[in-house]
Amino acid sequence: MELAHYSDYAVRLVNTEEPARNKDALTSVDDVRALFGASVQMARRVADTDVTRFRNVRGRLRAVFEAADGGDHVLAVDLLNSLLMEFPVSPQVSGHELVGPDGRPDWHIHLAEHPSNASAGYAAMAAMGLAFALTEHGPDRLGLCQAPPCRNAYLDTSTNRSRRYCSDRCATRANVAAYRARKRLEAEESARIGRTAEAAQDSHALSER
Repeated sequence: MELAHYSDYAVRLVNTEEPARNKDALTSVDDVRALFGASVQMARRVADTDVTRFRNVRGRLRAVFEAADGGDHVLAVDLLNSLLMEFPVSPQVSGHELVGPDGRPDWHIHLAEHPSNASAGYAAMAAMGLAFALTEHGPDRLGLCQAPPCRNAYLDTSTNRSRRYCSDRCATRANVAAYRARKRLEAEESARIGRTAEAAQDSHALSER
């Protein structure tokens, strides 16, 4: 089923906001349209009122990731189910212009794009994609970046479920910070040992007098 890629819609929308940095990249119609990527037809339907609607959906999707990342998988599923009920999807068999090796259309399922408004359409695709990822791989694959202050959402597709960061940049930053902290502790421990040794020498010198 061609549904896995719809989970990217959820990640893309959630990551338009960085709460810890007080940054919001979803402030205009153009910002909303950019979320649709190649889906030009849906992007054209975006109106001024969709900016507020998209922000509302974004907050609810982030709550799903927060619950999953915090280990409360039941809550994550409940929150996701509420989105699925509010924004139902319309599966449709399509071949587009894809052609298989036998010259016939490469039939697959995707989500029909005929919602009442752009935000409803996007929310339906994002929620369905997230539901597919969650049921296919498990709720523990929904995470939030562990490199402070970043808390971007990500889907862990690693074979050993080891992903902790949203990007290589954050992973490198976290590793550098951990290395520096380790070196700082080593230096402090070395200095402490040095002071202890000096104190012992002074005590020994005084006892010989």
